[in-house]
Amino acid sequence: MELGNISTAMVTPFDEKGEVDGNRLRILVNHLIGNGSDSIVVCGTTGESPTLTDAERAAVIRMTIEAAAGRVPVIAGTGSNSTASTIALTRKAEELGADGIMLVTPYYNRPGQRGIHAHFKAAAESTRLPVMLYNVPSRTASRLEPETVISLARIRNVRALKEAGGDLLKMTAVINGTDAGFKLYSGDDGLTLPVLSIGGAGVVSVASHVAGPEMQKMIRAYREGRLSEAANLHAKLAALAEVMFFRPSPAPVKHALLASGIDTGPVRLPLVGLDKSEAETVEKALLRFRAAESA
Repeated sequence: MELGNISTAMVTPFDEKGEVDGNRLRILVNHLIGNGSDSIVVCGTTGESPTLTDAERAAVIRMTIEAAAGRVPVIAGTGSNSTASTIALTRKAEELGADGIMLVTPYYNRPGQRGIHAHFKAAAESTRLPVMLYNVPSRTASRLEPETVISLARIRNVRALKEAGGDLLKMTAVINGTDAGFKLYSGDDGLTLPVLSIGGAGVVSVASHVAGPEMQKMIRAYREGRLSEAANLHAKLAALAEVMFFRPSPAPVKHALLASGIDTGPVRLPLVGLDKSEAETVEKALLRFRAAESA
């Protein structure tokens, strides 16, 4: 699964009534493609997937594919804690023309490793598309262990892992235990450079909504051996990324986009938008980041 250096975990644009806004979505897709995103992941956590109906998720996937128009791959987040629902939406995403599937570990019902393996195996075998597994234990209360990933990677179309567990030793075990065609992507912006250093392929990013070119610059610097430059860029990007998550995501990044001239509308309840003080924190972080980059 070739996602490039940076795959943006795209927010879902809403209008003022909280409905999916197709016009804002097209503007956002064009912005992301023009500003460093090599691919786009839709209907993930950042896309507020828990508050989207299956019909809305299908619509967002379709509209994103149409807006991207083949310029970058579109990966559809179709996972849930119901295997049957995951399979149904996965098949729908394939029918709509998605380039790949992202499957989050089942949440709330907290299956063990055998259950997680069986869930992912059933979903992967329901589609011809390449599959990216997504481990984010801080949100799901279930952890995808390296041994399970390594076993799942033997399935023909399980080709990548978005790892947001934060454990570099476990990531190293996955990289060492899978074939060269299996790719591990950081699921944390602040760990992009460390993950690259252990053999990771790139990042599924939130900060790339507003810092895509700078992230590409950091990755190029690292791969070209300019390690001091890469480390300096990493420090600036990590500080920005921290603010993107200082309140429940995606409220901070949606405000950062608005401050950058891209209106993606509100977040949906139970999330709430930033208050005045919080909005100022995001705006100041953006200003500091851009001032540091232009210095």
